[in-house]
Amino acid sequence: MMLAPSFILLFALTLYPLIFAVRNAFFYWNLQTSPTPQMFVGLDNFKNAFTFTPFMASLRNTLLIAFIGIIIEITIGMFIALALSAKMPYLTFVRALLIMPTTIAPIIVGFMFRYMYWDVTGLIPWIAKTLHIPEPGAGYLGSTGTALPAILLADIWQWTPFFAIVLYAAIVSVDSEMIEAARVDGAGGIRVVWSIILPTIKPVMVVIVLLQFMKLFNIFDLVYVLTRGGPGDSTMTLSYSLFQQGLVNFNIGVAAAMTIMIVAILNILVFIYTKFVMKGAKLS
Repeated sequence: MMLAPSFILLFALTLYPLIFAVRNAFFYWNLQTSPTPQMFVGLDNFKNAFTFTPFMASLRNTLLIAFIGIIIEITIGMFIALALSAKMPYLTFVRALLIMPTTIAPIIVGFMFRYMYWDVTGLIPWIAKTLHIPEPGAGYLGSTGTALPAILLADIWQWTPFFAIVLYAAIVSVDSEMIEAARVDGAGGIRVVWSIILPTIKPVMVVIVLLQFMKLFNIFDLVYVLTRGGPGDSTMTLSYSLFQQGLVNFNIGVAAAMTIMIVAILNILVFIYTKFVMKGAKLS
């Protein structure tokens, strides 16, 4: 009986929405024409998700954001963490400064960068002009070649400090005697990082990479504020495409089918990652 509230909450927040999506994925249902599902259509909603929505473009953009974002964030985060662990001056102040971006809501970060990309008074166009870097004709958010990197930059700014703080905490927990012994044996800084620090903190790295991948795979806020999926489909992501079908076009049947496919794709990717990467890290 003591677990009953937990099971009720789990059902309300997880199982019921999933059951709702699975059921309606096989029915034609548009809220503009009917408040309830209208007719059984089999797999038509899944076919329509590929035919009448930019599903494949959304999947491509989502994977690009997830993989490129993680690679850049963990790389820069590692360098920052190593610098912090070297007992740099004003360490407490720097750590407090680093944690600030992660405390800001993503939608607020989106508005901050929207103003920074504004071609009239934005900081980024001003820096580009100062460095004599040509600006896209339609602006950074209006050009197909720069809109996706612009979203990535906003996410990198917000979440690289998260990687840095977590990796710093992992690095300072590494046995200092091992590091000192390696230095006595003649190991340089790069050798110490590669042979001692990275293998020791690998379990932490694989966990935060997994968490960040799931977050980026479901990215919505920055896309909604900065580009609305445009120009064209160049920044359309799975979450934003799902939002358009369900809450803009009110096509609940197709949105439910897309939900099933998105959940399936994410679970397959997470399974592959946990099977080959997390298993190799020997997580306890």
